[in-house]
Amino acid sequence: MNTVKTVRELRAAVARARGEGKRIAFVPTMGNLHSGHAALVVKAAQRADFVVASIFVNPLQFGAGEDLDKYPRTLVADQATLLQAGCNLLFAPAVEEMYPDGMGVQTRVSVPHLSEGLCGASRPGHFEGVATVVSKLFNMVQPDLAVFGEKDYQQLAVIRAMVRDLNMPIQIIGEPTVRAEDGLALSSRNGYLSPDQRATAPVLYQVLRALAEGLGRGRRDFSTLLAEGQAHLINAGLRPDYLEIRHALTLKPAVIDDRDLVILAAAYLGTTRLIDNLYLHLEEPAA
Repeated sequence: MNTVKTVRELRAAVARARGEGKRIAFVPTMGNLHSGHAALVVKAAQRADFVVASIFVNPLQFGAGEDLDKYPRTLVADQATLLQAGCNLLFAPAVEEMYPDGMGVQTRVSVPHLSEGLCGASRPGHFEGVATVVSKLFNMVQPDLAVFGEKDYQQLAVIRAMVRDLNMPIQIIGEPTVRAEDGLALSSRNGYLSPDQRATAPVLYQVLRALAEGLGRGRRDFSTLLAEGQAHLINAGLRPDYLEIRHALTLKPAVIDDRDLVILAAAYLGTTRLIDNLYLHLEEPAA
């Protein structure tokens, strides 16, 4: 696996691979990789001949007071993870390479509606930063396909809409969330949790499963279900940011006739913000 730090080197390496008739896959990350990231690379290697990954902690998607400065930079360990997972090329640019004229004059990409509410409400400007950097990376790599984790469900929806709306010839593949044995979704931010907080964190997924079970039994009193879930989170020591039942494709608030649903949640444990989601398909009621 080669590591390059400039767009020029990146494009040259990809051009060589494409000249050999190889299908190109891309996995963008912010580093501090875990087995969830490795699963994305493995999926990419299954679908393509040449896998490019990027590690870039994107300042444009961090808001005031967020953890940009303390976000872990673990390049050497990340290189080993990527190599073992089947990555062929790592792009690890500096901020100056990605934003040579500064971020203040950077053209922005905005995806309306899907970027609003949920994490978009709690992190203003976050998805504009995500869409902008992913658009730039797509233009730099020009992959045939790109793989993203389903843990960041709203982000995946935003990326899919951007690719569709801007006619980008890239197949977007979602990879199921990788979880610890106790159900906690793997995340780089889990490393911020104290041992006691880590023991509490799986409650978030337990609440999602309880809501899904209620819906599966035929409950459609969404507001009551969500209130019960919120209470469970609070009683366990989490501070809910949001807990929502949405249509799985549009992310609009669910209505009683919807069959494809996603339950989305974000909650704080101390200063650490955890997110998770659970998709479910409801069968048509018997006639």
